[in-house]
Amino acid sequence: MLQFCQWLDQSSVGTAIRQSLWLFPAIETIHLLGMAALVGTITILDLRLLGWCMRREPISRLSARLIPWAWLGFLAQVVTGLLLFSSEAVKIYGNPAFRLKMLLLLLAGIQALIFQTVVSRRLPSWDQRETLPFAAKIMGFSSILLWVGIVSAGRFIGFV
Repeated sequence: MLQFCQWLDQSSVGTAIRQSLWLFPAIETIHLLGMAALVGTITILDLRLLGWCMRREPISRLSARLIPWAWLGFLAQVVTGLLLFSSEAVKIYGNPAFRLKMLLLLLAGIQALIFQTVVSRRLPSWDQRETLPFAAKIMGFSSILLWVGIVSAGRFIGFV
């Protein structure tokens, strides 16, 4: 993996981003906008799963409206994250905050996969319920914790 990071770090893309006065900040700005779209939409859905907001909004309809925006934010995160990583791949590779962020992203990805393949099928049956099942609350709470951890670890990358 370190060899790949060295290659990426020395690639024309990584070098251009690192040497440019405006490219890194521009990419980071798009990265932050993608984070806002992804984490913002997921948090609204998680708060609804917990029953802490939008209780009158059917969960299936809310999910259908928010998930496309979350995917758009995720796409922006992945593309810009790879570009940012390419500019400092060797330095960031060993960073404990970066490694924690990647681990938490993996866990959030597994949770999203479970949500999309298992939980989302049950959403229409939950629309009329006064309170959602305990499993939905666990899913929402753990998602919020994961995303707080991911954002925090990402912020700490530059300081560790």
